[in-house]
Amino acid sequence: MAFQRITIKDLPDDENTSVNVMLEQIESKTRRNLLRRSYYESKHAVRQVAAILPPAYSTLATTVGWTAKAVDMLNRRCNVDTFTWTGGDLASLGFNELWSENSLGSEIGQGSTASLIHASAFVSTTAGEAGEPDVGIHFFDALDATGIWNARTRRLSAGLVIDARNKDGVVIGLTLHLPGVVVTCEKSGPKWSVTDRAEHGYGMTLDLLPYRPRTGRAFGASRISRPMMAIQDMAIRELLRLEGHMDVYSFPEMWMLGADLSIFGDNVDPFQVMLGRIKGIPDDEDAVNPRVDVKQFAASSPEPHLAALNAHAKLFARESGLPDSSLAITQMANPTSAESYDAAQHDLIAEAEGAQDDWTPALAQVGARALAMKAKDPSLIATLEPTLRPKWRPAQFLSRAAEADAGMKQLSVMPWLAETSVGLELLGLSDEQARRADAERKRAEAAARVSGLLNAGESDLDIAASVKAKAEAMGMLIRSGADPEDAAERVGMPNLKFTGATPVTLRQPVTDAAKLEDK
Repeated sequence: MAFQRITIKDLPDDENTSVNVMLEQIESKTRRNLLRRSYYESKHAVRQVAAILPPAYSTLATTVGWTAKAVDMLNRRCNVDTFTWTGGDLASLGFNELWSENSLGSEIGQGSTASLIHASAFVSTTAGEAGEPDVGIHFFDALDATGIWNARTRRLSAGLVIDARNKDGVVIGLTLHLPGVVVTCEKSGPKWSVTDRAEHGYGMTLDLLPYRPRTGRAFGASRISRPMMAIQDMAIRELLRLEGHMDVYSFPEMWMLGADLSIFGDNVDPFQVMLGRIKGIPDDEDAVNPRVDVKQFAASSPEPHLAALNAHAKLFARESGLPDSSLAITQMANPTSAESYDAAQHDLIAEAEGAQDDWTPALAQVGARALAMKAKDPSLIATLEPTLRPKWRPAQFLSRAAEADAGMKQLSVMPWLAETSVGLELLGLSDEQARRADAERKRAEAAARVSGLLNAGESDLDIAASVKAKAEAMGMLIRSGADPEDAAERVGMPNLKFTGATPVTLRQPVTDAAKLEDK
């Protein structure tokens, strides 16, 4: 079916063109996106079932969840714990409220899942309306959003989000994102119109979240690749053959010599014959062979089907980078050592770290723009973007003991790190634990300072009284004619500097007095 262009009233021609380009882009990719979603949701019906299988087996809801496991196991190793900024304190900019109000700990994971399934996901950053958070961060999959990529700026030059569809799936509401402009459009009856046009200073408010982008393919590639889909189909067909085998060949096969059809009776259910535990065949004395000779074949083993299914599982594991233990159904040995386990997870860990690198630029842009919107200061984007980064949880699972041990070794080389938030991270503390520890440390230091000030006040009074007593004693000695420096040393105030002036009670030579006046 050919794409049907739309014309939105009050929208400039170039913007109408961009809308139609992006709507056609969504429509052209819909079939493949729906196919991959059906694989992820285990709703894909396998085709080309072998002709030797009865038609009834094609209606069985037989499936495996390998593609979903390939997506989810990778996504579970890509978790954003928070954002970091080397230029200052994010909490002072309202980051904690932004994180909690938008449930970013969960929403980012949902967005990355959509990116893995459809190759791309999209993130919008918009001002909230009445009753909503100040800034709204929303993720969309490729079925409801797309954009036009600008290779020179490495960002979207235009973006479109489908807001509403009717019961037939026809688009009746959309939002157009352009640099500095957000346009909302609705369809009423057969006509489209602009319902809102908002201009702002925050740049492009829709960002691309691609998985495995490459030169010439900025929107990335799906985690659910064609080889994965083909191998999963092979596995499902093997399960159907196994199902048929269990129904037919798992029962012992027999043959009889010297019997006729009369012994089976009329309209006997085949399952009654196969499941019957006691069978009797009468002798026929008038027959050439009075007693029927019964022979038996051994039941056929399902092992070939299980071996084939296991081979398909290993093929899928190689394609997806999963360890064999995640998919294989046979040949499982005792649990492996920690080193062997890490080696088996190496491909998956490397893939997770690569996915984190793919998603980091877009998430950093989203975070900077959202904080600038919250502060109502567009210039803040340029300040935040260079050093604002999502903090990813390590893709490799480490025990708390191993993480703390590695952290202690690093802190022993650079002890000053122990007084920083980085030092707490090295010890394996979560961000919440680090914040609690820092808050409790600050409270303890504040209490210690207050106590120190109170104690210091009493000590200062004692010191002042002691200095006063020493000064009075020294003054008495000097007025009695003692040498000033000797008097200072005797009262416990050595190295005290004197101006050279003498008390009026002592007579000084005229020449010395003249020298003193010249100073």
